[in-house]
Amino acid sequence: MLPSFSYARPRTLKDALTRLSASGAHPHAGGTDLLGCLRDGVFDAREVVSLSDLAELRGIARTKDGGLRIGALATLAELARHPDVVSRYPVLAQGAAAAASPQLRNQGTVGGNVCQRPRCWYFRGDFLCARKGGELCYAENGENEYHAIFGGSGCHIVHPSDTAPALVALGATAVVASAKGSRRVPMEKLFVLPAVDIHHETVLAPGELVTEILVPPPPPGARSLYRKVRSRAAWDFALAGVAAVVSVADGKVTNARLVLSGVAPVPWRVPGAERALAGKPLDAASAAVAARAAVEGAAPLAGNGYKVDLVRGVVEEALTVLATPATPA
Repeated sequence: MLPSFSYARPRTLKDALTRLSASGAHPHAGGTDLLGCLRDGVFDAREVVSLSDLAELRGIARTKDGGLRIGALATLAELARHPDVVSRYPVLAQGAAAAASPQLRNQGTVGGNVCQRPRCWYFRGDFLCARKGGELCYAENGENEYHAIFGGSGCHIVHPSDTAPALVALGATAVVASAKGSRRVPMEKLFVLPAVDIHHETVLAPGELVTEILVPPPPPGARSLYRKVRSRAAWDFALAGVAAVVSVADGKVTNARLVLSGVAPVPWRVPGAERALAGKPLDAASAAVAARAAVEGAAPLAGNGYKVDLVRGVVEEALTVLATPATPA
């Protein structure tokens, strides 16, 4: 059952940000995560602030520098089928298309997908876990087959978003606003590990809202894709995945950004695998070396050691696909 709360539908962003500055206020975009959190008792809300009338938070358009501006209220379905995204940023279109179900992609927004709360069954269930102010991460000695193999320090959630790894791999920036002003946060620095702050998943302060995401122009020779392994071919969150953006010139890798999904509390960049590709031909041999480097430092729990092999396999597969000349740039 949903708790009682007041509901506001501001007509301007300024009014929305003023309302969100009040204690207990939560933004309502697509609502696919917010309503679930309220129903599950993850947090309470004194007021739910609808963003649906804020046209300035919508839209997907090319910027003057050749990059991309994505409004936080753009839906995942819009992102997945937008011609500019599909042709120039395949990794992002594929990440959006891999999320949830068609119904949820038509309702869920990019801002909400990036900032959604963890899906850990202990966090969502009737447990006072460490992330909710308790003393224990119940996943450490409990049912942990879907939990983190990287970055779990006192809390072993995995970040549930499929678009966030793609945006990190693309070097995107989030524009964050509040009643006090606005700031820009690189997507790679938007997310917080449990060792830094066990109670929050992002650096967003109370009252702050992601209003848009800015993606730079694709680098010369860029190839990209998103690969996701899940229990079922539809609906499920990633068991393991990778957002790969690789630039090739004169037959050699000049730059690579590889970001894992489904295996860490944040979109997990693997610099060792990126270094393994640098200056090498993008082929089956370098893909295998990078895949092995991608799992260095993994610390699986009792029930999720299989994720190490999944990561190795999905990274090698993704890079092998990117090595073919037919891969979209």
